[in-house]
Amino acid sequence: MPFRKITPEKLPQAVVRQIELLILRGILRQGERLPAERDLAERLGVSRPSLREAIAELTDRGLLTTRAGAGVYVADVLGSAFSEALVELFRRHDEAVMDYLEFRTDLETLAAERAARLASDTDLAVIDTVFRKMQDAHAARRPGEEARLDAEFHMSIIEASHNVVMLHMMRSMFQLLRQGVFYNRQVIFRQKTTRQTLLEQHRAINEALQARAPEAARRAVKAHLGFVKEALADEQRFARNEEIARLKLEHERGT
Repeated sequence: MPFRKITPEKLPQAVVRQIELLILRGILRQGERLPAERDLAERLGVSRPSLREAIAELTDRGLLTTRAGAGVYVADVLGSAFSEALVELFRRHDEAVMDYLEFRTDLETLAAERAARLASDTDLAVIDTVFRKMQDAHAARRPGEEARLDAEFHMSIIEASHNVVMLHMMRSMFQLLRQGVFYNRQVIFRQKTTRQTLLEQHRAINEALQARAPEAARRAVKAHLGFVKEALADEQRFARNEEIARLKLEHERGT
């Protein structure tokens, strides 16, 4: 018979499982510092030796990293999602930008639909709070802050979809976006009219989510990312046209 005696879980393993789940669910994020050993042991209700054993196991697995004299941190588990060669390839070719936006559209429309159905009231409150911060940054004419909150707004929707695979995949993609691999996010915040349009698009997404309207949320995200795609295509065309015009001017001047 396929039965075995049930044995109580050892304390270090219970700690390992709890920290694993916090990382898996995106609650503990890469680069985040864990509380000091004494404080964390008290919070978990375990001895410091048990905690050390758990930390050692998680470190061996590559989920945590210890910095001498600085403490224990969540490891950069997304760092190896893309090789350096592939990241550089993305950076050098414009077509990667459009493929990236199509990929985002496919996943984020699904995430918005799931969030409208599955998000808790607290999830929706987080999304609404981020949007209101974005609105404040817009009113204060802080495009850099507005761009940062734009990324945070989209990630809060993905988190509210409660799909851990999608969460970690999109976090790795947004990390590349923050590094300017696909495009400089602030480019599309330069013009006042574009910034206002983007704000209204985010407002439409937020309102659909707060109303728990899955289809409306899907349509709003699709319309928003379609606008971003077109704005970036215009920017690419402008850059190419400007380069041609510059060459013509140099030729006419005989330089």
